[in-house]
Amino acid sequence: MVEGGQRGYGDLMGSLGAPELIIVLVIVLVVFGGSKLPKLARSLGEAQKEFKKGSDEGMPEKAESSEDKGTAEKS
Repeated sequence: MVEGGQRGYGDLMGSLGAPELIIVLVIVLVVFGGSKLPKLARSLGEAQKEFKKGSDEGMPEKAESSEDKGTAEKS
């Protein structure tokens, strides 16, 4: 229980607001430079797409493998 003016851990790590996002974007721009940002964004998008594709493909394989075991045992 949080009493008085104390904050819980969840309150301390709240969501990012507009000023924080602007600061982060400026830092990224300084570190990577303007010419590399499109390449960086593209590669991050492709990585996210591949991750989602892999995680979606991984789930049915587990279901199929358990079904295959059941049919193999019955034969």
